Amino acid sequence: MANSASLASVIAGRYAGSLFELALEAKTLDETGADLAAFDGLLHDNPDLMRLVRSPVFSAVDQGRALAAVLGKAGIAGLVANFVRLMARNRRLFAMPEVHAKFRALLAAHRGEEVARVTIARALSDAQTAELKQALNAVAGKEVAIQATVDRELIGGMIVKIGSRQIDTSIRTKLSSLKLALKEVG
Repeated sequence: MANSASLASVIAGRYAGSLFELALEAKTLDETGADLAAFDGLLHDNPDLMRLVRSPVFSAVDQGRALAAVLGKAGIAGLVANFVRLMARNRRLFAMPEVHAKFRALLAAHRGEEVARVTIARALSDAQTAELKQALNAVAGKEVAIQATVDRELIGGMIVKIGSRQIDTSIRTKLSSLKLALKEVG
């Protein structure tokens, strides 16, 4: 599993870098980032679409046809639509979620922002995201771009990674610590 994960990471890095360079050249970084985020949202909200993207059972032609319909309906066009079609033709769609994460990291670095990877138990509201962003900006001492991932197993709280620092306030971790402390006592 580690080999397939590292392969996906290498592939995602190359494709994200290429997409970033194309968007930079075309002066469409914000639009490309928004379209990529929209497509990533579709993937995470629709298990059938994620299955289509990750399954080697579907041919590149079938994936291309299905994605053309999805992209059209979602209003994703231009560079990102062409990029997704290329990924389908090259049988690299399985790396799309990581391509999005790497593209966001490149975009944040280009803007001089620090990337905060935040794992949360449930999606944050816009107000909560703004408040978290403000707090992280103060901690980091510069503008922070938030990459949020939902992990329901956290139960509550969050895990925040900024650079080499990690802050874990999840209920899962607190319960594990309590369980360990109780074993030491008893």
